[in-house]
Amino acid sequence: MASATSVEVGDIAPDFTLPGTSNKNYSLSQFRGQTVVLVFYPGDETLVCTKQLCSYNNELQQFAKVNAQILAISAQDIASHESFSAKQGFKFPLLADTQKTVANLYSVIGLLGLPRRSVFVVDANGVIKYAHRAVLGVTFRPVSELIEVVAKA
Repeated sequence: MASATSVEVGDIAPDFTLPGTSNKNYSLSQFRGQTVVLVFYPGDETLVCTKQLCSYNNELQQFAKVNAQILAISAQDIASHESFSAKQGFKFPLLADTQKTVANLYSVIGLLGLPRRSVFVVDANGVIKYAHRAVLGVTFRPVSELIEVVAKA
């Protein structure tokens, strides 16, 4: 069994509760029975992160068709997330992992202590079906690839 510092495909996804946009707390366990796409991103209002999250937001209907919920997590605070989300019109929550506790649970802390751009697909039973941790984070996983994974989850 993998340790908490290295969760991989086939492991039960570590549960968490974080504050998020819309003034709510979000827990992974509240989405049991539904697939969750966990998106760790380095920062609000940055070029690649904005492109990535906007691409997912623009294709939200694709995720809805396969009953998948997107949760986007970064280390900025709620005020930063609310501003970023309002500006871009995101229809999924941005969660504030200011202590990087969840980033550590999922082994996505990279150089300089920043979360690496990473995506996990967690099936309806809470099992990790897909894990991608970017080395450099200048690219991101396309919607089509994620939908394909979710459809099989």
